[in-house]
This record gives sequence, C-alpha cells and structure tokens, in this order.
Amino acid sequence: QVQLVESGGGLVQAGGSLRLSCTASGRMIGTIAMGWFRQAPGKEREFVGSISANAYITIYDDSVKGRFTISRDNAKNTAYLQMNSLKPEDTAVYYCAAARDPVVRRASSQYAYWGQGTQVTVSS
Repeated sequence: QVQLVESGGGLVQAGGSLRLSCTASGRMIGTIAMGWFRQAPGKEREFVGSISANAYITIYDDSVKGRFTISRDNAKNTAYLQMNSLKPEDTAVYYCAAARDPVVRRASSQYAYWGQGTQVTVSS
C-alpha cells in the first residue's frame, strides 16, 4: 500500500510559478512510475505528466509541455511538479498518482494509488 500526500498548491498570478511535491509513505516508490493529473471544476480529471521509475523518461500533455517539469527524488520518496508560466486555465486540483510498474503511463486507470489533491489557483 502506498499513501501519497501532495503539497505546495496555492494562489498565484498568471505568469508565476509553483512547485508541487508528492511524498509517499508505506513503500519506496523507486521502482514505480509517478504521474500528475488535474481536475478543473466541471471537467474530467486529465493527465498532466508522468515520470519513469528511474527518471530517465518523462512525458507531458501538450497543454503543459515546455512549462511544467516533473522530477523525482527516490531517496526522499518524493515526486515534484514544477509549474512555470502559469495560466488561468491551469487552475485545478492537482493529484499525484503512483503506477503499478516502472513505465510512464497516461491513463488514470493505470495508476494504483492517488493522493488527496492540492488546489492550484491562477489569477489573471
């Protein structure tokens, strides 16, 4: 069992930056991929990005490519989402998730564990 806790959300002006953290407990996450998703009010949860277990591979949704960066520190059992050049349309609850294997994944159904989410609000 893996418990995930996100932190670092908040209110930021358009063009600003935030770094979200996702700290895992219950088991080490060094052998599994991690993902970030978001859900805006009235919308379905959508994929943001994913990082492989060894951090060699990252993938992103086109809407955040070039602005967001996923990283991880397996020694600290933590994954990160660095968000730069934030836009009002990035406003959402952001969730981290842990996959079942080391490979990057886009589909939410391929993630076994989820955090409770952290709110990110970008004002215009």
